[in-house]
Amino acid sequence: MNCQQLAARIEQLQPGSSPRDVARLCLLLSNAVDDIEELENTNSLATAWKSTGLRLQAATDQHAAMTEELENLARSDPRKFSPEQIWILIRAIKVQSQILQLYIGEPALDV
Repeated sequence: MNCQQLAARIEQLQPGSSPRDVARLCLLLSNAVDDIEELENTNSLATAWKSTGLRLQAATDQHAAMTEELENLARSDPRKFSPEQIWILIRAIKVQSQILQLYIGEPALDV
């Protein structure tokens, strides 16, 4: 299976998706399996689709929450950061690492 074939399958599953969304899903789904040929099987594609969707939703939710925390943190004086504020920065790095892992298919850094 190549990217065009996978894109065609995605367009069947999600008609009306933008080309950007189809490309993003191709990348995420191909990273979700050891061998892209697995996605030719309808059951394997459905399993990868569901798993990827759940992981992406969880990462999106974490990212939104972390963005709000970082916006609040940005309004404070970094010279007066408390230990809790430092942990916010560390968690932000972890969340960004998880999102990056989704897109590059590599294990996230263990922070």
